[in-house]
Amino acid sequence: MADPGMSVTPYWELTFDADGDVDAPERDQLVAQVTEQGVRDLIVFAHGWNNDRSGATALYRRFFAPIPGLAPKARIGYVGVIWPSMRFSDEPIPDFPKSTATVAAGALDEDTRRALRAVFPDRAALLDQLAGMLDQQPDGAQGLAQFGRLVRQLIDGERPAGVADTEEEGEPGVFTEDPATACQEFAEALASVQGPEGSEGFSIPNPWEGAKELLRQATYYTMKRRAGTVGEQGLGPALGKLAGAAPGVRVHLAGHSFGGRLVSFALRGLPDGVRTVKSVTLLQGAFSHYAFAEQVPQAPDKAGALKDQQRRIDGPLVCCHSHFDQALGTFYPLASRLSGDDRSCVGGEIAAVLGPEWGAMGHDGVQAVPGTARLDLAAALNGSLPASGCVNVDAASVVCRGGPPTGAHSDIVHPELARVILTAGRIT
Repeated sequence: MADPGMSVTPYWELTFDADGDVDAPERDQLVAQVTEQGVRDLIVFAHGWNNDRSGATALYRRFFAPIPGLAPKARIGYVGVIWPSMRFSDEPIPDFPKSTATVAAGALDEDTRRALRAVFPDRAALLDQLAGMLDQQPDGAQGLAQFGRLVRQLIDGERPAGVADTEEEGEPGVFTEDPATACQEFAEALASVQGPEGSEGFSIPNPWEGAKELLRQATYYTMKRRAGTVGEQGLGPALGKLAGAAPGVRVHLAGHSFGGRLVSFALRGLPDGVRTVKSVTLLQGAFSHYAFAEQVPQAPDKAGALKDQQRRIDGPLVCCHSHFDQALGTFYPLASRLSGDDRSCVGGEIAAVLGPEWGAMGHDGVQAVPGTARLDLAAALNGSLPASGCVNVDAASVVCRGGPPTGAHSDIVHPELARVILTAGRIT
């Protein structure tokens, strides 16, 4: 077991690298001890973007804390998944310490530079070039074009050799179109979420702030792709090994942001015949709302990358979403849109402007899966949550705090959401 300061016990950690390789001693310790500890229900939680292990464990410590009081007679064990991701330090997390760094608009603070180097350890020179350009902000489209080429080099150098591509939408078009145009659109979107034109918070869009957003989206794309790899190649097989050693342990997967994608792709990596996963709960899932679709409405010849994978759960797939999530309601669809789309993206909610093809799980829930139930949070917690199938839960009553650029995306530490996991898993 790890972290004696954790709020719950027994608690284990499972650490994965970018290729999905698990820390074997950690996995073996979990497999050996889970039955010995008398665990009946095992909650496995995967974080979204965090800069280091301490940030991830701080999230787990706070999220797990109310669970023993909510289910005092249950024999629950807890697993914190640790995988290489990052966040920019200007992305607020409600109730967590904020960065005190002050930098020029569009520039990178030292905490973010350090996080980028940790996530892209072989790209240090390229990252220095990108940071330097954000500091200098040269005039004209030529500088933005060069910046865009460097961002493209960053994501082109990230795909691990021999690892399956788990990206359901392909590469976002924003990385293939004119960089100056993309940066201007991101700058306008940032201005719109900070304050509409004419309001006190409004500022004239600076294309170099949009350039920083382009870099942010490149890291998101990398993390999103990586999360699928870690889930399918790493967590799924690890859960299979656990099921072989402790078939009576009921597993409940939960994930925030890209961690929701990670635990969802773990279903695709489960060995045949494994039925120990009893529930999956997605908190502000940062991946396509068509991932589980039998047929994508805009492309009837295509299905979602996780089509029918919810059938591998011996229980429900619960997707919590909130319209206060600006990361998923504004920037996810803007970054994911097709190259050449000329519809206006400024003003209002960009997910609505661009259309449903670019929506995310955490913005409006699972789409195009027949029979999906829709509930508000109160109904989900008052006995109406189905025992199987896909269920969308509007969690905006609690997932509502946070400033730009990500809004309420990380506002997930609430006992009500812990109760959703318990309810989905029928843990009493």
